[in-house]
Amino acid sequence: MAKLALITGGSRGLGAALCAHYAAQGFEVVEFSRSGKQPYSVKVDLTRPEAANAVFARTLQPLAARQFEEIVAINNAGVLDPIGPTSRKDIADVIANANANYVSAIAFITRVVDAFQGHAARKRIGNISSGAALRGYAGWSLYCAAKAGIEHFVRSVAVEQQQEAQPFTLVNIGPGVIDTEMQATIRGAKADDFPTVGRFLDLKANNALRRPEDVAAFVAAVLAGTPENGARYDIADGVPSR
Repeated sequence: MAKLALITGGSRGLGAALCAHYAAQGFEVVEFSRSGKQPYSVKVDLTRPEAANAVFARTLQPLAARQFEEIVAINNAGVLDPIGPTSRKDIADVIANANANYVSAIAFITRVVDAFQGHAARKRIGNISSGAALRGYAGWSLYCAAKAGIEHFVRSVAVEQQQEAQPFTLVNIGPGVIDTEMQATIRGAKADDFPTVGRFLDLKANNALRRPEDVAAFVAAVLAGTPENGARYDIADGVPSR
């Protein structure tokens, strides 16, 4: 029976590595992004959550009419901008950040749950989180808030799923610091906007960034196991025992 992987932000970085990993494992892959160019890419602008919600629903409807052995959905997309003190943030940028990192992430998870709740498949939802969900960073107030918020949303939906006959398992995943374009953006920030920039410059200089392919393998291993519903799994702790 077929297996399905649904991934947001799959056009580059960790998202692209996740798509490649699941495709190699024989999954039917669908990725949602603004710039994806793969045959399995679906165009979506996550800064416009109502339109994104419609894209998710329209794409998932025919898939929900089919039978799958396993369904994996990964909320991976995320944006840092705008970086800098809260007092200098324009409200339009605040709304765009919240829409992409939080509202559209909720829309994605909600539409996946709605589409496949009644399926008897093995169902996993993974939220790619960040250390920013656990601690504050000067200059990243919007990103930190959204990451913390979506983590708690995932935990709450996990509690809801305890009442379902065909439940999803939802987990938050800490991927560590990955060698991606987002990291290049971080290293290019001014110290006045992001006082912690030196730490990330040192990580790159010391070759301490993780490869997207290695992180994708970790994420897939967590979701392929028997994770605790609503738990958080960090790559620094290794793959949990099954």
